[in-house]
Amino acid sequence: MSQTGFEEVLAPNHYFDRNFNIEAAKILPGEYYVTGRDMLLVTVLGSCVAACIRDPLTGIGGMNHFMLPEGGGDQHDMLSSSARYGSYAMEVLVNQLVKLGANRGRLEAKVFGGAAVLRGFTTVNVGAMNSEFVLDYLHTERIRVQAEDLQGLFPRKIYYFPNSGRVMVRKLKSVHNNTIIDREKDYGQRLKAVPIAGEVELFS
Repeated sequence: MSQTGFEEVLAPNHYFDRNFNIEAAKILPGEYYVTGRDMLLVTVLGSCVAACIRDPLTGIGGMNHFMLPEGGGDQHDMLSSSARYGSYAMEVLVNQLVKLGANRGRLEAKVFGGAAVLRGFTTVNVGAMNSEFVLDYLHTERIRVQAEDLQGLFPRKIYYFPNSGRVMVRKLKSVHNNTIIDREKDYGQRLKAVPIAGEVELFS
């Protein structure tokens, strides 16, 4: 399943995690996953952020993995484009939760990522921008933030169990290759190159 630009894609990478003895889905930049089953959702974050959102009554939950585009031209255009995309990325996740049976009024969130791993490759602090956006969005939408682990210097590996709401975070202090940085730089380039994929119909 391919992804281009602002289009958010249902994560296609499924596997059985032998460590936790559970079905799992791996979420890459620009992907999300929502489930009502007892599953594990896994992602690795550098400058990107992930919002882990669930309805505690039903156990329906999901995770996204996104980055705000830097945009081009003047500051106003950049901020406008970033805000539009960030809202789009969050609403795709929230809409899928509601479609599956979650109650928007009960949603609670845990947010992660936004490390300064792209410094030197970009003109703005992408990690800080992503972190501020996701907290502002959740506050505006009145989705309670139960936990956060944002910014800093190191990438993170996130293990999220949406059925129970449990999250395990591992800081990757000795990453021996540039896979995370290369993946996020490529994703950032796609965001710059492709216009937003359209408006999202909101579910209340």
